[in-house]
Amino acid sequence: MRTGPDPRRARDAANTAVRSLVRRIRLRQGWARVRSSFWPIVQASLAAGAAYGIAHTLLGHAQPFFAAVAAWVCLGFSFDRELRRVAEVAAGVAVGVGMGELVVEVIGSGWWQLTVVLLVSALLARFLDRGPLLVTQAGVQAIVVVGLPFAMVVDGAFGRWTDAAIGGLVALVVTVLTPGDPRRRLRAQAAGGTSELAETLESVARGLRNHDADELAAALVRGRASEPVLADWRDAARKSADIAQVSVNRGHWAEFSRLAEQAVLLDRAMRSVRVLARRAPTVVAPDGTWPDVAAAADLVDRFAGGVRLLSTALEDGASLEGARALLLEVAAEADPREVGGDDLGVASLVVLLRAPVVDTLEAAGLGAGDARAALPEL
Repeated sequence: MRTGPDPRRARDAANTAVRSLVRRIRLRQGWARVRSSFWPIVQASLAAGAAYGIAHTLLGHAQPFFAAVAAWVCLGFSFDRELRRVAEVAAGVAVGVGMGELVVEVIGSGWWQLTVVLLVSALLARFLDRGPLLVTQAGVQAIVVVGLPFAMVVDGAFGRWTDAAIGGLVALVVTVLTPGDPRRRLRAQAAGGTSELAETLESVARGLRNHDADELAAALVRGRASEPVLADWRDAARKSADIAQVSVNRGHWAEFSRLAEQAVLLDRAMRSVRVLARRAPTVVAPDGTWPDVAAAADLVDRFAGGVRLLSTALEDGASLEGARALLLEVAAEADPREVGGDDLGVASLVVLLRAPVVDTLEAAGLGAGDARAALPEL
């Protein structure tokens, strides 16, 4: 007669819990992306509708498809709108549509006409400007025009070009009237990525304090699920720093570069914390008893508090001094002999905690040497 729990049912329950946790994390991350893009999408949607309405009402075009397309493509779905970038896209759309109209008017449409218009549009765009966006949009819009020649009969020769021009102008007006701070999106990404690290640490602390191996497993899942958030922040910060060197946002280059470095450091800290979460259950004795991990749990919890302060400071573009001060206190207490006592397993967890503390201190503005010096000697 079976007296213990069914291991298969326990495994299925654990897998279900993990999948549920991953879904919740992805839902939260998805809503965060929606919140950051909501108003830019509203603006771009209104601009596309306005461009369509202007071309339809003022020019009498029956289907001003390219007016809406040009406005939407130019504005995109983020606040990261540089006037030069919007102008590049608008010019690319106008060049592509204009060349497509010319080719269709003169030699008709077909596979070789499409090849010709794509070649000429891209070369003309390269001649006009060095920006890759202009070339890309010129080619795409030329392909669409040659592939969809039906609208020319309705709106007359070069009707689609005027539609594209109107859409580009509407996008430029929106960009000028609603200037966006390019730092806003990066700061939001930084806050999101740093919050993921804080939540993972809080989950580790709960697992240790409550002697809950499932919570520690959930912390590991949470840490792994955060990879896309941290990767998006890192890539966006690097790209913004590169662009700022040659754009009107060069005054923000220092902050962009700092955010890129912080993204790398906190991504490295998250990797170390995942190792901590994976190793934490090993402190349990073979008979299932837990050692005294209360001090270690408190240390991890305080570390999470410092990361929370860092997240708030990054989001607001404020001073990192408060976060740095708390993290320095955590570093000073990360002594495996004091926290772990005579238990080597608990002491090893404190050793694992030291690396992410150093990385986070560096992200909070401390030099690498000073961050390492803040730790007690082993």
